[in-house]
Amino acid sequence: MDIVVLIKQVPDTATRIQDRVKDGRVDLDGVTWVTSPYDEYAVEEALRLRELHGGTVTLLTLGPERAHGALKDMLALGADEAQAVWDPAFASLGTHARAEVLAAALRKLPHDLVLAGWKGVDGDEGLVPIYVAAALDYPHLSFVVGVEVEGRTITVRREIEGGKEHMTADLPALLTAQKGLNEVRYATLKGIMRVKSKTIPVWTAADLGIDPAALPAPAVEVTAIERPAERDGGRILDGSPADASRALARILHEEEKVI
Repeated sequence: MDIVVLIKQVPDTATRIQDRVKDGRVDLDGVTWVTSPYDEYAVEEALRLRELHGGTVTLLTLGPERAHGALKDMLALGADEAQAVWDPAFASLGTHARAEVLAAALRKLPHDLVLAGWKGVDGDEGLVPIYVAAALDYPHLSFVVGVEVEGRTITVRREIEGGKEHMTADLPALLTAQKGLNEVRYATLKGIMRVKSKTIPVWTAADLGIDPAALPAPAVEVTAIERPAERDGGRILDGSPADASRALARILHEEEKVI
C-alpha cells in the first residue's frame, strides 16, 4: 500500500507569537520551525501501516526551502521519499488554493491513502485536508484515533463529541490524525545520518501544470494583526463570602452592567 502524508512546517509551539506582533504583522524572523505535531501522528501511522501491509510512505509539503527541514525530520523517522512543492507565485495562497496545489501534486504521486494532521497548529483552520479530499473526490475521515485496513477498505475510529464512532470507506481515501492515534517514535541516529545530505526534489507551478492566476482567491483577507488590549488589574473584595458575593453582584450590575 502506497501512502502519501501531507506535511506542514510551523513555528515551534513554544514560540511566543504575541511578543512578535509589530506594525500590524507577525515577525517570524529567527523563529524555530518544526513539523506540525498532528502531522507527526499521521507520519507515525503511515509507517505502522507500511509495516503491516508493505508499500511506501512518501511525504509531501507545500512551502519554501526551509520546509525541507520538516521533510528531513520525518524522513529520519523512516519515511521512504519526500517531495516539496514551491513556486514564488504560491507565497500568498489562501486555504482553498493551497489545497488545489497539493491535489495537483498528489495526482502525480502513486498512492492508495493520504494522511494528514487534522489541522496545522499555526493557522488552526483544519480546512486544507477537506479541500484536498474534495478536489480528488476522495472520502474524508477526520479526527481519526484508530485505523485498520483490509483489502481496499479502511475502517477508522474517530472522535466525536461525547464518544467515538467507527466509519468505513473504500480506498483511495484521505484521513486526518488526532492526538491519541499513536505515540510518535524517535528518529534513530542511522535515520538522521541517512537524510542529512539528502536533496529534496521540488515541483513548481509549471511542473504541476498550474496557472497560479487561475487558483481560487483567498476567502479571507488579513488587514492587520494586533495584540489584545492589556487588562486592568483585578479587584479583591473584602469581607465574608456573603459580603463579597453581594459586592460582586452590585459591581456586575451597576458598574460593569453585565447582569
